[in-house]
Amino acid sequence: MTVRVTRLLVPIVALLLVALAPAAAWAQGEEVPSGPSFLDRALQSLLDGIQFGAIIAITAVGLSLVFGTTHLINFAHGELVTIGAVIAFFLNVTAQGPGWHIIISAVVAVVLGAAFGGVLERVMWRPLRNRGTGLINLFIITIGLSLLLRHVVLVFFGSRPSSYREYDIQQAIDLGPVGITPRDLTITVLSVLVLLGVAFMLQKTRIGTAIRAVSSNRDLAEASGIDVNRVVLVVWILGGGLAALGGVFFGLVEIITWDMGFRLLLLMFAGIILGGLGSAYGAMVGSFVVGIVAQMSSLWFPIDLQHAWALLALIVVLLIRPQGILGQRERVG
Repeated sequence: MTVRVTRLLVPIVALLLVALAPAAAWAQGEEVPSGPSFLDRALQSLLDGIQFGAIIAITAVGLSLVFGTTHLINFAHGELVTIGAVIAFFLNVTAQGPGWHIIISAVVAVVLGAAFGGVLERVMWRPLRNRGTGLINLFIITIGLSLLLRHVVLVFFGSRPSSYREYDIQQAIDLGPVGITPRDLTITVLSVLVLLGVAFMLQKTRIGTAIRAVSSNRDLAEASGIDVNRVVLVVWILGGGLAALGGVFFGLVEIITWDMGFRLLLLMFAGIILGGLGSAYGAMVGSFVVGIVAQMSSLWFPIDLQHAWALLALIVVLLIRPQGILGQRERVG
């Protein structure tokens, strides 16, 4: 009975939201805007949401894989996003850098981001795990590391927002009711291809099978002969590279700031929890939902609240399905 009522409420609430915007304007004695129709604006917001969700997904997958293999909630993952964007900025824009094209700068930033993730695992996280440091202590360390890295970036990058040299302003391609710039279209397509590549790696390669085995049962995987430390190192390298790539994409779509990764971090966590904690595919699906909800909420509410509505959607979904969209129900006790 409860499920049936919930299924009936969803379309009713959707219809109310569709009618809310023009009705509110009429009630206030205002003329309904004569520009693009509500359907056109909804389709444009949906397209923007898919693009935003793809960027969140790229950054969230690495965070989810790290949690799945180590159970570590890495609060410093947002800084890996910022570092990737800032490295590409240094190589592309600054007078001290080589002035490379953004594509070459992005490739180098991804490589350095992946290397930084591997170094963190090799010199910091693995020794701490070998000493038997508890998860709560590790979580607090990630908060301290996040603050440290964020302020190091602030010192070197500064507080002034900046943008890359290329693809700053472009004319949108008209696709009927919606429009998208060549830059945004390329970023969206590349993001989807990268996510498909990660999914292929997890399903069809030996290292992907090992990652899934360690995520499922670390002790059993180790007893089966899998080199767990090597798998965790690969996950950190992969997560660092994906975070850096997401940072460059986010910097291209919006602007580069010293705290851009931290602003994205909450949405990453929302996507991961919404999709199912520890599931890479769940992180992808949840991130797309968060991105679409964030963009489409601006149809009815101020754009400053778009991230808040995405987090509200997280709460609503978890009330209905606590294990997330693709998560599995676990027995407690």
